[in-house]
Amino acid sequence: MKRRTALIGSLAAPLATWAGASPARAQTPVDLQLVLAVDVSRSIDEVEAELQRRGYVEALTNQHVIDAILSGEHKRIALCYTEWAGTHYQVAVIDWTVIDSPTAARRFADKLAEAPRTSQSWTAVGAALAFAGARFDNSGFESKRRVIDISGDGRTNDGPPAELVRDKLVAQGFVINGLPVMMNRTNFGRPPDTGLDKYYEENVIGGPGSFMISAASFDDFGRAVRSKLVREISAAPRSRATPA
Repeated sequence: MKRRTALIGSLAAPLATWAGASPARAQTPVDLQLVLAVDVSRSIDEVEAELQRRGYVEALTNQHVIDAILSGEHKRIALCYTEWAGTHYQVAVIDWTVIDSPTAARRFADKLAEAPRTSQSWTAVGAALAFAGARFDNSGFESKRRVIDISGDGRTNDGPPAELVRDKLVAQGFVINGLPVMMNRTNFGRPPDTGLDKYYEENVIGGPGSFMISAASFDDFGRAVRSKLVREISAAPRSRATPA
């Protein structure tokens, strides 16, 4: 079921606001500014939500991820963790934080593990991308790379089309990478979306070197997010789409 939204023409002003008109004056140099944008829509049940959150907590303290962080010129990245559902729910759970050591990574992971979880209606991929893009305004950091890492288990059914927002952000120099979760069960009576990875590849990811790593299910999420973070942080070149 799709909720009707305003005509595409009327989205121009909100999108300009969401995407951010101009970058803020940066202060601290880092190798990467990275926003993790995580789906918390109601298609994700409590067990899957726990697997998803645990996947990020464990990945952020994984030695391969730490090594990637410390391998850069500045040996630090800036990280922001957001959660999203419909256009009504876009939240920065943990705002910009410098990760420059195993201790800093552990502090971030512990804070994330303790943060309350929620479940909200609808799936607004476009709005999630716009909200993530706006987080870079006045971040207090400067970097050669600004990346949005968006994960989810469904297509847009609320708000602006993902590809419309994606194109605006890519034009501003952002890179968007994706982690679609290929659900193997029905979703509110609908059959599994076996083409979600193709949707992410065609409508969500974009920018120089952008890529996608899919997870076969939420049981596979931890593996996928670890691989994705290592590649994302180190900017290791590989094919654009990497299957589960």
